[in-house]
Formats: sequence, C-alpha cells, structure tokens
Amino acid sequence: MTQRNVLVTGGSRGIGAAIAAEFAQAGDRVAVHYSSNGALAEKVVTDLPGSGHITAGADLRDAQAIKTMVDEVAQTFGSIDVLINNAGVFFDHPIESTDYDTWQQAWSDTLGVNLIGAANASWCALQHMPRHANSRIVNVGSRGAFRGEPNSPAYGASKAAITAFGQSIAKSLAPHGIAVTTLAPGFVDTEMAAELLDGPTGDDIRGQSPFNRVATPEEVAKAVFTLASPDLVWASGAVLDFNGASYLRM
Repeated sequence: MTQRNVLVTGGSRGIGAAIAAEFAQAGDRVAVHYSSNGALAEKVVTDLPGSGHITAGADLRDAQAIKTMVDEVAQTFGSIDVLINNAGVFFDHPIESTDYDTWQQAWSDTLGVNLIGAANASWCALQHMPRHANSRIVNVGSRGAFRGEPNSPAYGASKAAITAFGQSIAKSLAPHGIAVTTLAPGFVDTEMAAELLDGPTGDDIRGQSPFNRVATPEEVAKAVFTLASPDLVWASGAVLDFNGASYLRM
C-alpha cells in the first residue's frame, strides 16, 4: 500500500493519538487535528514515526474554521486520502435533573462537535479526496448509539446520527470509489473516561464485558486502521460493534 495522507480529528490525545500513531507506523502522513491544545497536538506529532506529519487546529463547532483547517491540510499534503472523524465531546445532562440552560448548551456543543462538525469535516475533506479505492472515511461512533446514554442523551443521539450519516454517504460515495464505515466502541481507557473508570463505578463498567475490562486506545486504533484499509472497500456502509461483547444487538 502506498503512503496515504490522513486527517484524524481529535488527534491530540486518547483514541485519536493512538489512531494517528497507527497510521504513521504504517508509513502514512498524518494531520493531527486539535481544538484548543496545540502544544499537546505538537507533542503527538513529534512522537509519531516517520516524517511530514502536521498539526491542524479548528473548533469543530465553527463551520468556516473547519473548512480553513481542511483546506490547509490538503494544501500541505496535496490531497486527503483518509478522514477519521474521531473528535467527540461528552457532557452529563440527565433530562430529569438538568436545568434548561445547561440542557441547551449540552445539546448545542455535543451535536456541534460530534455530528455537525463531523459532517462538515467530511464535506470539506471530500473536496480534496481522490476518487479511487484507497480513499476512506471512518467515523468513530459509540455503543451508546444503540444502548442509549441516559446521563448524556445528546451524546447517544449524536452517535446514532453519525452512524446514519455514515451509511447515507456510503451510498453517495460508492460510485466514486470512496468507502465509508463506522466503528462503535464501548468504554475505552482514555482521559475522558478516567473519572468513571477510576471511581466507584469502575468495576461495574469493566464487568459489563465478559472480558472484565474496557478497550485500550490502541485496540480501537487498530480497528479503525483496518476499516480504512484499501482491502475493505466491500465493508462500506458497515457498522462494527467493538465493545468486548458488553452489548449485543441484533
């Protein structure tokens, strides 16, 4: 497989940083997107194997900022062969106990990043994506799209929507040779989940899987990398559950 140009949103930490490392290890050039912490993204880039990697900053709630960021990545790389829509936010806002202003903000920010931001990044990346069998869009969804997220309904809704979005554009982009897939992880051992995993609920969360643990970022990264493989064009439109049998659906 020849070197590809890869844009990973939310690439400055956790799952995104692991995804960036996985593609770089394979010889690809990676643009590590960040929202606000450019120094952290720079560290990720510095630690990546290979050369030519860059950082790319944008608030994914800002449509114009996304377009500027994607255009700059494409100008540097020459094209964008692979887009990984990994960036995501999660806020507690249970409907029965959240005040209305907090409720509104949680929905606006969550959908702005997890859904609309990903949709805009996809549109912008497509303008620079070669029409051939190596081009890929992989969305990082969630088990919560199917199981529900009672403490963060906006998160569950955003991940259900990104799954439907991925399947919709898989239909549209197949004639152009571009495959689109979605990975739906359960809990992953990241900074975002640390408060829950390290607290009194940690054992219960790990016990949801018969493996009695949660996924590592590196495991998720390998799954994303596999879905982006040129050999898996026929998986386009698929949603891969990746939760250690913690939630099984028909």
